[in-house]
Amino acid sequence: MSALRILADGNIPAVAEYFAQFGSVRTTEGRTLSAAELAEVDVLLVRSVTRVDEALLRDSPVRFVGTATAGVDHIDIAWLEGRGIGFAAAPGANANSVVEYVLAAIAAVDDSLERLLAGGRVGVVGYGHVGSLLARRLRALGIASLHRDPWLAPVSLADPASLEEILACEVISLHPSLVTDQPWPSRHLLGPEALATLGCEQLLINASRGPVLANDALLARLRQPNPPRCVLDVWEFEPAVLQPLLQRVQYGTPHIAGYSHDAKLAATRMLAQALQGYLGLAAAGPAHAGEAPVLELPPALTGVDLLRQLCRLRYDLAADDRRLREAVLGAPETEARVAFDLLRREYPLRRELAGSRVRVLNREQVPLVEAMGAVVVPG
Repeated sequence: MSALRILADGNIPAVAEYFAQFGSVRTTEGRTLSAAELAEVDVLLVRSVTRVDEALLRDSPVRFVGTATAGVDHIDIAWLEGRGIGFAAAPGANANSVVEYVLAAIAAVDDSLERLLAGGRVGVVGYGHVGSLLARRLRALGIASLHRDPWLAPVSLADPASLEEILACEVISLHPSLVTDQPWPSRHLLGPEALATLGCEQLLINASRGPVLANDALLARLRQPNPPRCVLDVWEFEPAVLQPLLQRVQYGTPHIAGYSHDAKLAATRMLAQALQGYLGLAAAGPAHAGEAPVLELPPALTGVDLLRQLCRLRYDLAADDRRLREAVLGAPETEARVAFDLLRREYPLRRELAGSRVRVLNREQVPLVEAMGAVVVPG
């Protein structure tokens, strides 16, 4: 096999370690990638900020494209197939990272967690890798949930529900792919009519794609009496953030719900394996994030206090919210857009709770620790 010329988004971690076996590896800025940069590139590796289509690749020698994301709405897959260009994504790589973000949001916003543990329900829209894992995690925690994904047969969903039933839940968490196809497009899935049904005792979370939630309509609803509480990780016009909307949400973050170190490495590994398969080579080894220090729990914590602490052990939602507000609010739009991307590019290392070792001195804590996917280490 002749050496391949590989160009990768600089935000993809460990790309040199995984792809040097195939040839030379260069990195670039994904959002500003131009066709001129691809004149001597065989393999292109991107993230969601790069639109990959005929305009970008028409005159290039690229023969394999990989995106280190689960979503593929930024890729013209049909055009790639028509040109015989290999393609791979990383579905499921960041699912647990997003699930832990959602649980952290629930734990952080007022009494949402208490209401759920007292019999409330989470309405989950989208039942792919993230939505289905969130449902399983909630079930393990003893929290009820309803699920909607009209693209799937109802028999494949646990507790299927209509959109109206979802919107009546105490927490609504959005996880659909961004699609414009009929009969169930997800762009502006929640617009003025749906948002009007939500009240001040409900929490709305969007950690999927920005345009799933009409941002102008949401801002209008949040300006009205008794608005729902809201946590946004994604924004309709990224990297632009509607500043008045950021001022009104409980927490806002710069599209980093799936940005755990574990998730990023898993995505890189999946792309390396896909390229090896495309080339007919042996599969890559597992991604090694390295073992993190053992986490400690105060032995007196139980119940909702314990669960809230578990949600905070690996992820500080308030810190991400603070960084975004400091970088964006009051800044000119051009500077704010640059700052948004910089927050993602320089995102601090974050590990997942699932798979982490947690020292337990109180045996009553074991069920909740295990329900969160962590590994119990006896005290």
